Amino acid sequence: MTVASNYALRLPVSLKKELEALAKADGTSLNQFLVMAAAEKLAVLRTEAFFAERIARADVESARGLLMTPRGELPRPDDRIEDSER
Repeated sequence: MTVASNYALRLPVSLKKELEALAKADGTSLNQFLVMAAAEKLAVLRTEAFFAERIARADVESARGLLMTPRGELPRPDDRIEDSER
């Protein structure tokens, strides 16, 4: 079971009305709509932080070298994209 906590939120009347309309159109309560909006925002911020950390430790030159190294064999004829399919 998930434990929930209460938080009194003060919203400008105009913003609350718009949020209520969006929640209704979404088929959810205002509370559920705000919970999902907060969760989506948190996911965006975490994703941004994840990629920023990955970028900080990336070794671009090694990656380029790996991509430029000839490897293996050419694709099979049936594994090519024809110009007409592009």
